[in-house]
Amino acid sequence: MKAGVAIASLLVFEWALVWTGAVGAQDGHQHERMPTVMEYIDRLDGHERDQDQKPAQVVEALALKPGMYVADLGAGSGYFTRRFVEAIGDTGKVYVVDIEPEALKYVEDSLVHMHRSFEAEFILARPDNPKIPMESVDLIFICNTYHHLEDRSAYFHNLKSSLKLGGRIAIIDFYHDDRSGELGFPKHHLISREKVVEEMTDAGYRLATEHTFLAKQYFLEFVGS
Repeated sequence: MKAGVAIASLLVFEWALVWTGAVGAQDGHQHERMPTVMEYIDRLDGHERDQDQKPAQVVEALALKPGMYVADLGAGSGYFTRRFVEAIGDTGKVYVVDIEPEALKYVEDSLVHMHRSFEAEFILARPDNPKIPMESVDLIFICNTYHHLEDRSAYFHNLKSSLKLGGRIAIIDFYHDDRSGELGFPKHHLISREKVVEEMTDAGYRLATEHTFLAKQYFLEFVGS
């Protein structure tokens, strides 16, 4: 299966399950309609997410400073993008990266509605290439997206050229076991924390920092080895 088809299929499958909360109905018929991309994006922005995701604590742990350049890879609704804009100020820059054009437009509109100056570039990525410019960012941030990627060691090996000297990659994703609780979609394609470390090591990185305050997700920071 090609990478683009695989990722798109997983995303649509998860969107449907997260939105409906169930597969099928008791009489054997599917009454729930498939959510649109925009409906799914709206759900990603729900305040109920904050309790488990702890966004303020995540941003604090990343130690972002004014003037830094950050790539939000798989930005989705811009849930973290807007917080990055606030942390780095108008002297910094956020690269908003997603494979879905509607998501990028949603994030752009949401940033405008913040009514503050910001510097952002919106990148329509390919599933196998995020198109982040060379040596452009201090941090690449990836939340709940790692498990959608294929050939990850090669993907992140190629991505190393986008980091500035001393740059980091931060990966947050769901535990593949009982620690993540009920997610509303099957866990069989989630990637274990240990597998992430193995794949990133193969790609030429080393684990520099691990944050443990998220109950359902691992939170790992990598630097070039």
